[in-house]
Amino acid sequence: MRTPERIEGRTALKRAVAILVFSLLLDLPALAQSPSSPDIPENFKLDMDTAARLKPQLMSQSTSAAEKYATGSLVFGRLVQQLRLPEGVRFAWQLRIVANNQLNAYSSPEGAVYIESGLANQVGASSGLWAAVLSHEIAHIVRRDWARRYLFEKDLERRGSGNIVLGDPGLPNATWDDSEKASADLGRFCRQMELEADREGLMLMAKAGYHPDFVPALHHLLHARGVKARASMYAMHPCWEQRDRELTRAYTEASIEFEHRWPEWYASPGGNPPVVVFADEPTVKKTAGKDWQIQIPMRCQNLAGTVEVVLRADPDREEIKLPKETFDSARQDNEVRQLTGCTSPKTTVIFSAVEIQTGQKPGVRWTDVYVLDAWGAVLARTDLPKLPH
Repeated sequence: MRTPERIEGRTALKRAVAILVFSLLLDLPALAQSPSSPDIPENFKLDMDTAARLKPQLMSQSTSAAEKYATGSLVFGRLVQQLRLPEGVRFAWQLRIVANNQLNAYSSPEGAVYIESGLANQVGASSGLWAAVLSHEIAHIVRRDWARRYLFEKDLERRGSGNIVLGDPGLPNATWDDSEKASADLGRFCRQMELEADREGLMLMAKAGYHPDFVPALHHLLHARGVKARASMYAMHPCWEQRDRELTRAYTEASIEFEHRWPEWYASPGGNPPVVVFADEPTVKKTAGKDWQIQIPMRCQNLAGTVEVVLRADPDREEIKLPKETFDSARQDNEVRQLTGCTSPKTTVIFSAVEIQTGQKPGVRWTDVYVLDAWGAVLARTDLPKLPH
């Protein structure tokens, strides 16, 4: 039975964790030039002191990854071994699992990384996907990003920017403009920190033997599994599409490093790189015959064979199901499927008017597109614009 004291304690813990940790997942928007990051004074210890106070609570609500997630523990150890820290810098590295079935990860300044069980189960036995999750969180810790954010917020306060507002700035008042600007500045700053952690995590992965392509593969998988993104100048995390755009150069540099260290890809700790599909926003166009068609531009990496593009009419976003035989021509209700080799630098898959109009229930509109590999694993998902009547 939950007593008022237990409920209050859990609420307080969640509030503290929200202040302390940096999640892998969340919101989105466009990245303007980020305000500069403040230097961390040599004697600044508030991040470590806060982590020490919260540690007993966080530990009590998590378990060691070694008990059930051996792959994650092995990858975590390999990544940490690659770190070259300044003399005198020490972290108490631990990998913990939070049994709540959520798709998230976060880290604590002293060196603990927490993976929620939904995400741990999603990456499963893939050492490359584990590396994509863990390298990002390790980078946050090494960079001391909690301290950077705290000092940045304090600097905003000293500059007289008013109260920081996340999300809706609220009703206008005498300090509304300043509060709105401070919140936008903080959002840009945090999004930039996330991208910097991505970049450093990519290079850490490459050195440890995990191909950088596992990072976009993870991002696309989480997007396909329904991790939401909301456009806002106050968002603390960039969206998956923005990460793809901003990290193009970092992917290339980390890939070069990986290939230099691991010329035989299959022999690396992470094995061969995964199939990655970059699906652009679909367009709806009218043909010469005045029929509507849906066009989906996409680019594939590391693909040998074909992928299946699935057009769905599913307003409830239920989990996608394969036909009884993979890649057969059978059609489930409100689904149209098409194979492609995705061999050109920019492949466009087209669903014709006949396909769009076949098998669709009255009153249900086409909602999204999934891309699946030969085993039915989701490689990418993108939303459809509303089709004209």
